Amino acid sequence: MAHWKQDRIGSALRGENPTVLRRLPSGFAVVGDTQFLPGYCVLLAEPEVAHLSDLSLSERSQFLTDMSLLGEAIERVCRSQGLVRINYEILGNGLPCLHAHVFPRYAWEPVERRRGPVWLYPPGEFYSPDSALSDAHDELRSSIGSALDELAGSQ
Repeated sequence: MAHWKQDRIGSALRGENPTVLRRLPSGFAVVGDTQFLPGYCVLLAEPEVAHLSDLSLSERSQFLTDMSLLGEAIERVCRSQGLVRINYEILGNGLPCLHAHVFPRYAWEPVERRRGPVWLYPPGEFYSPDSALSDAHDELRSSIGSALDELAGSQ
């Protein structure tokens, strides 16, 4: 069997992806493998498609709505940690399936870094072993999941 990272959506469907926060109407909200910026999450589209334009207009709307709800959940949870904004990115360069990165941005980040895309951080900082998702992030994960539940219930 392939490691869950090689098939993130399939492993989520099978209940084997440990990063899943919640199943949303358009896919899976997952916590990022790195927590260099605490609260970083990703929305994985399901069913799996390559491009946003592969979805019908109503499916696109749902995906973008779910992305915004994930961002709002992160905002609610991380505000007390110095959150100043949420960045949303749909890139498609690394993974061939539609997914959206949702990055919290903080006042404690150096200004020159905070004003640019997160990808301008040196990879050694972003993917440092100290930033890897671990049990230390369980409370953060739980809080984001609970906030998602509240927001989804208010729709």
